[in-house]
Amino acid sequence: MSHPKPTPPAEKVAESADSAESCYPEAPDPTFGALATRLEQRALVEAMLIIASEPLTEAAAAQALLVTVAEAREILSDLQREYDGGHTVLDARGVAYTTTRRGFQLREIAGGWRFYSRPEFHDHLSAHLLDGATTRLTQAALETLAVVAYRQPVPRARISAIRGVNVDGVMRTLLGRGLIEEQGRDDESKALLYGTTSYFLERLGLTSLDDLAPLAPYLPDSDVLEQIDGELNE
Repeated sequence: MSHPKPTPPAEKVAESADSAESCYPEAPDPTFGALATRLEQRALVEAMLIIASEPLTEAAAAQALLVTVAEAREILSDLQREYDGGHTVLDARGVAYTTTRRGFQLREIAGGWRFYSRPEFHDHLSAHLLDGATTRLTQAALETLAVVAYRQPVPRARISAIRGVNVDGVMRTLLGRGLIEEQGRDDESKALLYGTTSYFLERLGLTSLDDLAPLAPYLPDSDVLEQIDGELNE
């Protein structure tokens, strides 16, 4: 004759349920941004910066942290100051300490943020990584790139006219390096227009094209410029 099993106490049922739940991984906390400590937020941003293939935007960081863009910018700025050294921060125990300068820096560039080695180490790193090889652009490529940067969007024919030589080969090099790109067509001539890329800004350490050095101090008088411009348009 079978006997009915005794009903377990309520606390035993709760304990059994807790044990069952512990067998499964916890779901991501949707309130991470609200509950995470500043140290946890900084750690996540650092992880994002390490794996990023392009500058990390403040909007992307804010989305991952579930915070506002302004708060994300504050976190990135705090990290930047910490890596530069001499910045007082709190550790996980709430103890204040002064940071030391790292061998890398966090820079705001091309609409986002990215890790870079410090400029004072570039010669050492180049000798170690390149091992005698060179990746520098030729003088012709640099001159062509300058024309594109300051006159963009600009057609290839005008670039050739300004430089006084054929620029087809150099343009292919710049396109292949990802420094320039096609930016539509001219309304009248339908010629392809070229401009610089975000990678160009990144490589030159610029936040935007507004950071390009002004040309005015190196240009001739306005009447000479008008004459040159007229000759180029003929």
